[in-house]
Amino acid sequence: MVDLTRRRLMETSVAAALGASVAGVASADHSTEVEESDTPGAPSVKGSLKRFSTTAFGAEVTGPFVFQDGSLLYSLQHPEGDNPEPFNRAAVGYFSGFQFDFDGDNDDFTEVGIPDTDEKQRQVRSASGDYEILIQGREPINGGESRLGVTQTPDGTDITQKNFAGTQYGAAATNPDCNQFVATNDAGTEGYLFTNWENSPGCVSRVPISQDENGEWSADTENAINLTETESLRAHGGTRINCYGDLSPWETMVSSEENYAHPRVNLTHTVSDIVEAGSGAGLIGGCQFWNRPNPTEIASAIETYAENGDLSEAFGPQGYWALDGVEFLAYYLGAEPVDQDGENNLGTTAIGDVFPNPYRYGYHVDFREPAADEPEAVKYYVMGRASWEAPDFVGDLKTVYGCSDGDSKGIYKFVADEPIPSYEDTDDIAGTLYAPKITNDAASVADSGTRNSPAEVNLEIEWIELGHATNGEVESWIAEYDDVTQVDYIETHAETSWSEDPEAALREADLEVIANGNQNYITNEEIVEWASQYEENGPGGVDEELRKIPFLETRAAAKEIGASIEFNKAEGVDSVDDAGPGDFVYFGISEFNDDLADDTGDIRMDRVDGGVVYRAELERDYNVSTLEPVITGPDFTDGPEDANDALRNIDNVYTMRDGRVLCCEDGFGGPARSYPNDGLYVYQPNVMASVSSVAVGMGKTGTVDLTMSSVPGGLSGGSLSVSVGDTSVATFAGATVSDEFGLTKTAVSEDGSTATVQFTDIEKSVQGDLAEITLVSLELEGTGTGTTDLTIEVGSVDDDEGNSIEVETRSGLVVTGPSAIDSVGGGDAPTDPDGDGLYEDVNGNGRMDYDDIVLLFEQFDSDAVRMNEAAYDFNENGKLDYDDVVELYEET
Repeated sequence: MVDLTRRRLMETSVAAALGASVAGVASADHSTEVEESDTPGAPSVKGSLKRFSTTAFGAEVTGPFVFQDGSLLYSLQHPEGDNPEPFNRAAVGYFSGFQFDFDGDNDDFTEVGIPDTDEKQRQVRSASGDYEILIQGREPINGGESRLGVTQTPDGTDITQKNFAGTQYGAAATNPDCNQFVATNDAGTEGYLFTNWENSPGCVSRVPISQDENGEWSADTENAINLTETESLRAHGGTRINCYGDLSPWETMVSSEENYAHPRVNLTHTVSDIVEAGSGAGLIGGCQFWNRPNPTEIASAIETYAENGDLSEAFGPQGYWALDGVEFLAYYLGAEPVDQDGENNLGTTAIGDVFPNPYRYGYHVDFREPAADEPEAVKYYVMGRASWEAPDFVGDLKTVYGCSDGDSKGIYKFVADEPIPSYEDTDDIAGTLYAPKITNDAASVADSGTRNSPAEVNLEIEWIELGHATNGEVESWIAEYDDVTQVDYIETHAETSWSEDPEAALREADLEVIANGNQNYITNEEIVEWASQYEENGPGGVDEELRKIPFLETRAAAKEIGASIEFNKAEGVDSVDDAGPGDFVYFGISEFNDDLADDTGDIRMDRVDGGVVYRAELERDYNVSTLEPVITGPDFTDGPEDANDALRNIDNVYTMRDGRVLCCEDGFGGPARSYPNDGLYVYQPNVMASVSSVAVGMGKTGTVDLTMSSVPGGLSGGSLSVSVGDTSVATFAGATVSDEFGLTKTAVSEDGSTATVQFTDIEKSVQGDLAEITLVSLELEGTGTGTTDLTIEVGSVDDDEGNSIEVETRSGLVVTGPSAIDSVGGGDAPTDPDGDGLYEDVNGNGRMDYDDIVLLFEQFDSDAVRMNEAAYDFNENGKLDYDDVVELYEET
């Protein structure tokens, strides 16, 4: 994305060249932030990282896409105008003469060196393929009626600062970001390239592209369109700040709106802080000034109010700078331009005819029927409102993970009731929105004075339900605010007449909004009341009129109920197409500092300004509960010898079908390196050896699988062993090797504690395989009630050259359940039908039914139950009580 907050480190002249509005971005004091130091593990990689490309001076690497044949493209976003042609204008280009092999191995390209001369720094470089421009911003399209990436008013006027006075979030068509290709033939050589243009008003373009027999791509700009001009998107109010996105499992472009102006409160503060203080001074966020005339001038106005004694001190509302372009958005909707004057093109007339509704921006936008003359735009209002960098739609077609970019923001989860494409009417899409709660014991770490390194600590997540609704319900709640204009800002909050004394009226309105909030939109009191009812009655027990709160004010609502809204610049999330259980979702956190590394909140670790890439394994229900750091960027105290080849300030992440991950940088102009350019890196994960878990009854048998994943090309074979921690709980009874391998050998130790497998891939049947490959199925026998670990030891795993391949391991668990409860159950041992370690099938008949509840109740005081507390503690409070019977009843 266009990283406006972090560009405070750059000179104003450079920022201006980038077309980004960067002045006055600070929104609060981070005086409690941990100072940068030599953080252990920074930089580091679990796996390998290889630099594919560096981009031209001033540009970020954004919008990577890999075609069916392995061809690669990405966006050249806001390069400096002094670069030589064609690297001086925003563009999207592909690497001619190169294709990824999809074998899981980074040997398919040559690493490009660092750009150590001015000439190298001013071009897009790769040692494997030449960057060829495919499209450039502002090119004539659609028969010359439009320009690529430039949004128009309803009467066809380009919305640029040349045609309209006022502010604009980035110069029009200078910030191409996400690219997604929708093929229209089976070979994947023809189709439509959808591109986000990260401006306000926002834009998404669709350009027909095709590949010739020599593998070269070309664009048909004559038949390209800006989707912002379509009727269905105008009906939603258009878009703003279209950042990254995703290719949905149903093969459509999903564009994410990075509505940086949505914060209601600054940083770690909550709405209840404002209510308790009786004023929002120093606490209020930028969204409260959305319909203020000339909204981005609020920060300088606050400075004046402080100088005049109206406020005790000046402050910057978080996200106020992203109000750039709001008035231009009104012109997109058809508002009459107001008169402008003064050096800064300040508005002297409030817009009163048509004005954008703030609750219509900050969503994922799906372009259904992508090959139609005009694709249908669907905004997923029910998935929450944020400064969305990207979503990740996973393989169950119901679960979506999202990253909200900026300081003190969140990662979120949405789960639809049914597969999303199964809804005939998208208004009927129903589901539950969740926010994260990090459960690591941050307080004890802070109290001890010792901080952990983010490179060394997994983040454990519980998901907090925010609310349940349908897409149509949320849209109806949004529509309640459609008629609010700039005139309402003055008339609601000031007694002074705008026509008689606009300066005094604006001052009066500003001070009233700072004190008591913007009364034109959801009020502070409504949010606090929602949180109170939520705490008392749960998410489903709030008043009907308050159900809108978590969907329209997602960040504020999540903060109010204690969610961990601390992530700083969550800029990437992705998994392989149709990801399922066992696959990884990658989350990119561009900077690990500020609220991740202060003395408050749930996360209190050492800071790493270079950021962290986490991965999370999808569980059986498509949930993720552990974020594991796999790439840690450099400390900005590190020198070039450490930082030059490390991934710095991750932006987009793109997971290829062979499990490798494209990692894009957005760290231009920061310290640490000997060069300023951002790059594109390819992450190759280590091979993962895992053993599953099993629950068995005493004297019964069960099986676990020893699997490998992220296997690269060139695997020759290896040997691994699995050991039982406590043979009094379980022992190995046998092993069966997968048929995929040529020569294999297994052995089980005499005491049953260890099983070993040796294998060779003679037929090369598992080369470059991302999916889990089962090496061997191991039979276990329960020998006594209890729990024990299954651990893996790697003897060796070799490639075709005889070189050792690094392998990570993941342990499993054996739970041996209780013996039979001799009563109406017939003497069969209880079983664990869902594998959670609890024995819901109390009577052992292979299913959960009412007889299980009766048997547990009748035998509750028997030794068979009391001596197996862990098996029947269904409410998981660490003891046996009658609520366990109730819990089993509710589950049954």
